[in-house]
Amino acid sequence: MARKVELKKSNFKLTDEVEGFLERIITPIGTSAKADVPKRYLGKRVYVIILKN
Repeated sequence: MARKVELKKSNFKLTDEVEGFLERIITPIGTSAKADVPKRYLGKRVYVIILKN
């Protein structure tokens, strides 16, 4: 499935084939943070896009 990612005020371009998108809330873990994702994505490359709002 082809997807288009468009970001304003940036030269970011995502050209790899995208398997899907997830929306998660970042939660604290010790002195860091985490976002839980399904186990099927173990070993996959991911993109984390931080939104200002």
